[in-house]
Amino acid sequence: MAFTPNILPILESDEEIFAILSSAGTELPPLLPALAYALGDLSLLSEDLWLDPSKSLEEQGGWNEEEQNLCRNIALEGIKRLREGETRNREISSEDLRIIMSWACGTGLDGSYLEMLREELAPENQDLRAPDWNKEELAPNRDFTVAIIGAGMSGILAAYRLKQAGVDFVIFEKNTAIGGTWLENTYPGCRVDVSNHVYCYSFMQKHDWPHFHSTQEVLLKYFNDCADEFDIRDQIRFSTEVSSAVWDEDNGIWALELISEQGEDIFYCESIVSAVGQLNRPAYPDISGREFFKGPSWHSAQWNHNEDLKGKTVAVIGTGCSAIQFIPRVAEKAASTKVFQRTPNWLMPRPQYQKELPDNLLWCFDHIPYYNNWFRLHLFWRSHEGLLPRLEVDPEWDNDGNNSVSASNHELGFMLRLYLESEFADAPELLEKVIPNYTMGAKRFVIDDGLWASTLKRPDVDLITNPISEITEGGLISEDGTFYEADVIIYGTGFKASEFLTPMKIVGLGGVNLHEQWDGIAQAYLGIVSPNFPNFFFMYGPNTNIVINGSIIYFSECEAHYITRYIHYLLKTNTTALDVKEEVHNAYNVMIDSGNAKMAWGSSSVNSWYKNKSGKITQNWPFSLLEYWDQTREVNPEDFIELQ
Repeated sequence: MAFTPNILPILESDEEIFAILSSAGTELPPLLPALAYALGDLSLLSEDLWLDPSKSLEEQGGWNEEEQNLCRNIALEGIKRLREGETRNREISSEDLRIIMSWACGTGLDGSYLEMLREELAPENQDLRAPDWNKEELAPNRDFTVAIIGAGMSGILAAYRLKQAGVDFVIFEKNTAIGGTWLENTYPGCRVDVSNHVYCYSFMQKHDWPHFHSTQEVLLKYFNDCADEFDIRDQIRFSTEVSSAVWDEDNGIWALELISEQGEDIFYCESIVSAVGQLNRPAYPDISGREFFKGPSWHSAQWNHNEDLKGKTVAVIGTGCSAIQFIPRVAEKAASTKVFQRTPNWLMPRPQYQKELPDNLLWCFDHIPYYNNWFRLHLFWRSHEGLLPRLEVDPEWDNDGNNSVSASNHELGFMLRLYLESEFADAPELLEKVIPNYTMGAKRFVIDDGLWASTLKRPDVDLITNPISEITEGGLISEDGTFYEADVIIYGTGFKASEFLTPMKIVGLGGVNLHEQWDGIAQAYLGIVSPNFPNFFFMYGPNTNIVINGSIIYFSECEAHYITRYIHYLLKTNTTALDVKEEVHNAYNVMIDSGNAKMAWGSSSVNSWYKNKSGKITQNWPFSLLEYWDQTREVNPEDFIELQ
């Protein structure tokens, strides 16, 4: 199942096709794999164009102009064959697919690496991560219902996977509609900072995104369209909040306390999937006097669209990912914008960040069979490990006071400093404020296409780096005593990311309270299960956030696969529940902590939402995407205690 492109007939002349292939924005590396697959002709894969993985982040796979023209000429011949009506006259074998994928990635693929990438490619839009079992065949007479908390990206996915497996489920959503973060965050400028052709379900690929990085309303529509396609709306109870979940040891079930407009209720189920995410509870700064401000104020995640900013003096506290998206829009309307920055960001240049997909790229999607799949694989391959190696700590590296953790980390930091220097070359007083003095990669990168610099250089925008000491009725006072008048205050101060599952009360075996067990340090085996909480799953749980490699949807798909395998084991063995062994859980988290300590974000002391209040990294996954895929393939019964 996918939003499959309707392949159109090719009516263009040879010259017009070559012009399309030569236009800026046409991604060349996916062309030949798509044509080889569509025509069943592997001879199109020129050995002279074998991609160099070390150049995967360069434009057009690092090909020089001569190599690009060779690709265009070979592709033109293949497209002419499609125009003449030629189609593949044989099945693509597994070996054929391996060869095509290896060429597309510039490396010989096999084993789990090949299988993981094949799932992301989804050849012919196959759903390769769908459950291969059905409850009706395993345990037709057993009652087994799953409660899913949250109808955002992960909740929708979990519901669909359970539906495919024939397992009953109900989704409880505190809002009036689905969408999660894309429903709640409606601030101006809100958009995804990952390429949209990767930020979508592998089995519901969409080619005709309006932008490379689509806006909030487009993403909200995508997830609504998916929910409609999956036909899961009848299983969603909107405006219903789960206040607590308690494990009934005698009956082997969970009891959920619900709060809705109809009052309070109890719901019983055999399993729970928490799909509430990490970025759903707004965080406000601990600044004295915040409650005394007389003007309108709000958090970016709770945007006040009724307040007209025209002619107003607006103070914005925070310059993180969300703030950098909405501040330019605020500045366009406000008479004056005061931006209060605690820590500058490393900017990652991406010229196409807010650009629409060019017509020539859309032409390839519409006329070349499977080009969208190979385009996705190309992007996934480029970003699947991305810059991760540059964020690894080299214990032999001589830091020498430059706040880098390795030679490659230093090199990339140097390049990003050059970008900042070029952006602020005509504003040296601003450059001093925007250059980070912490390790590159210790905080989340912020994607930029030049808008941040142009916004800060506006005459009606001030960047203030003196810390705020107090908020008064009419404005803010910085630590140096300066008073800044404000009509409106907007908080771009992020979320309580490390306070997982708050404010819900979760009580498991022996009356153990989850938050008391965690004691401020959220941990889970695989980021999915914790000891004493049988059949309770986290999606986007502790240490499953990715920093620079890939899309969070990839992690959610791995988690959903593991959850369905876990339930499969319960049904197949007639086991009531599984409880992960404490020693397994603890050993796993020692590994996670060790891995994070060897990354830029773990070795740096800079403030970050990756860390909890004690400074421990409870958010990030420090290893490769393949390692998480491998670990979530199958449930190992030896990791668990069986409860009957």
